Amino acid sequence: MNEQLQEHAPDKFRGVFSDSLERLSPGYFALVMGTGIVSVGLYLVGFEALSTALLWIAAVSYVVLWVLYVWRAISHRQAMLHDLRGPEMAFAYFTVVAGTGVLAVRLLHSGHYRLAVPLVIFAAILWFIFGYLLPWQVFMTRDGKPILSRTNGTWFIWAVASQSVALGLANAQPFLPGDERWLGLLTVLSWSVGVALYGCMAILVLLRIIHYGISALEFEPPYWVAMGALAIAVVAGTNVVNIESSPMVDATRALIESTIAVFWSFCLWLIPVLIGAGVWRHFVHRIPLKYTPTLWSMVFPIGMFSVASITLGRVDNLPVVEAFGEVALWIAVAVWGVVFIAMLRHILLGFFKSRR
Repeated sequence: MNEQLQEHAPDKFRGVFSDSLERLSPGYFALVMGTGIVSVGLYLVGFEALSTALLWIAAVSYVVLWVLYVWRAISHRQAMLHDLRGPEMAFAYFTVVAGTGVLAVRLLHSGHYRLAVPLVIFAAILWFIFGYLLPWQVFMTRDGKPILSRTNGTWFIWAVASQSVALGLANAQPFLPGDERWLGLLTVLSWSVGVALYGCMAILVLLRIIHYGISALEFEPPYWVAMGALAIAVVAGTNVVNIESSPMVDATRALIESTIAVFWSFCLWLIPVLIGAGVWRHFVHRIPLKYTPTLWSMVFPIGMFSVASITLGRVDNLPVVEAFGEVALWIAVAVWGVVFIAMLRHILLGFFKSRR
């Protein structure tokens, strides 16, 4: 009997693993985004040891997730294609771009230029491909359901991906080959496209809520990206205005400088709205608070708001704004810790369940 159980255990584990791989969230690279940006925040305030630990976690997660995503594309191709064409899930794949960009920026802070520069270039290539392919797949979907009714917070990640490329290019500019005029143009272009996409996505999400409503069950953590997408525009903007002079950068420097403070202010205004919506979801309607991969989409905006506040406060000499960032950073660290522990618990429970 024991021998039969031992023989059956590996088969059961393979079955559970295969099912988990098939259901792997397209937005799991938000783990890299959230961990990477909290690591950046800790680096900025001088906690380099803790920041380095999170950098390692982000880097290992990045490699593991790429292995899993490729494995899923090979072994569960139909599930992947279903996600690529579905308005509810397709835009979550932009976390791949954003995660690559954020990890590259953190590596640049530590001086790992040989690793970071290829990642920045890779993020830019992915952004160009995904930026046309994913929206086309979604907008051409004709399955009988209105596309507008299926918009959600993941759509904002399209804007985040664009800003992550701008941020990566701005930080890596001294180490990138090519003419500064072209690099400046690409950096400003990706920042500007990110801002425009944010406006478009905000309109679509608002139209969805007005026309179709939103239930407590549907108000999931990715809606926090509505704040995070503007926060990364602040961080990218503060970096863009400080890069080497070029015609495009010089032409837009004053505009970018004047808008990033407005963006930060709107981020701050959104936070009580998002917290209130969370209370409405979990306490009024009693939706259980349990681990899902989408929780990383909440970690990232909090971490990015902290970095945006610290960066803006230092660049424009705004001590109050910087103080907001330092407080938000430790909230982000706490939220990251809770979500990371919940993720490990979720993985371990799944593993031990498969061994029974």
